[in-house]
Amino acid sequence: MSVTVVLGAQWGDEGKGKLADILAHESQLCCRAQGGNNAGHTIVANGVTYDFHILPSGLVNPGCVNVIGSGCVVHVPSFFKELEALDQKGLNTEGRIFISDRAQVVFDVHQMVDGLEEVELGGGLIGTTKKGIGPTYSTKMTRSGLRMCDIFNEEKFENGMRRLADGYKKRFGDLLKYDVEEEIARYKDYRTKLAPFVIDAVPLLASAKEKQTSILVEGANALMLDIDHGTYPFVTSSNTGLGGVLTGTTLGWRSLKEVIGVVKAYTTRVGSGPFPTEQLNADGEKLQSVGHEVGVTTGRKRRCGWLDLVVVKHSHACNDYTSLNITKLDVLDDFEEIKVATSYSYNGEVLEYFPADLEILGNVEVKYETLPGWKGKSTTGVTSFYGLPANARAYIEFIEKFVGVKVKWIGVGPARDHMISR
Repeated sequence: MSVTVVLGAQWGDEGKGKLADILAHESQLCCRAQGGNNAGHTIVANGVTYDFHILPSGLVNPGCVNVIGSGCVVHVPSFFKELEALDQKGLNTEGRIFISDRAQVVFDVHQMVDGLEEVELGGGLIGTTKKGIGPTYSTKMTRSGLRMCDIFNEEKFENGMRRLADGYKKRFGDLLKYDVEEEIARYKDYRTKLAPFVIDAVPLLASAKEKQTSILVEGANALMLDIDHGTYPFVTSSNTGLGGVLTGTTLGWRSLKEVIGVVKAYTTRVGSGPFPTEQLNADGEKLQSVGHEVGVTTGRKRRCGWLDLVVVKHSHACNDYTSLNITKLDVLDDFEEIKVATSYSYNGEVLEYFPADLEILGNVEVKYETLPGWKGKSTTGVTSFYGLPANARAYIEFIEKFVGVKVKWIGVGPARDHMISR
């Protein structure tokens, strides 16, 4: 059995899409296990740039079947809009994309409520994408949400939607400008259009396992945005780590062959929350500019800072990576020296762990190791590890030794073939 899992190891935006694209071309089945269209991968294939959100990026491989798993939440209009965008770029997805009938449905009312809940938080904004992800997972957990299978039971669906809308109306009153009957009417058309895509994914995955199919699971978001192990409450609303893979699909732990943690060569995050290595200075601006650090889904500039190995080690403790993919190494090409965070101190004491308490995390003192850069020696497009400048190799080896996991892949540019495999 061959299941390879690709997971973000920091706060997302590590560049998981490129490795997922490479591995998808070796896979027969690609799955998303959690999250919604708040995620974003950019893939450049054959000179064409594709943006993926809810859709698995295995669609770029004409021989790969793709599944949106039961742990995901799906906004149906966005699903069709994304498919249409791929079609307009000449990518034929017919018969290769399916949605688990157990996945929860994101309604327009969820998206409206997402914005209203952010307003309620005032100065404590989470930094949500306002895609309705949090409210949908909330209604899932209170068992008042609707699943994809419910769309095809018209009476149950309409009653459920009205009940959902009534609950929100009682909470927000006239602040909520929403017509439930208008959205119900749109689903009369979606019902027919969706039928070829919605399946019971359990037997599909069981059959794939039985046939020893090569399977890729593509993580969305990243471990530091995990609802349990991330910087709560400044997180997403699903389990973005390995646990979410096992609950959001039915592949099972015995099927796992490799769990790859994707680590950007520096650190970024979008939205609110503590960020110990953030650089609000010329270094941070340079990382943002050279790295083109703008969110695929949100269009927001990402906050930038030095690589935080305390974060990566915490991520490894939660996900048990078998190997790492270091991405965007080329962004560091123009630095004379590079800093790497190796520990935190709080009230004069070195912390032996990544703190759950954000009061502590927001006030830690970061210890950095300063490593020599390789300014003047480009890594872009280098094809082998020993083709890298000596200081770039030393940087990779420092990460390996500190985290205790082999770096198997190294990204050295935006193109699909700008990836070193060791």
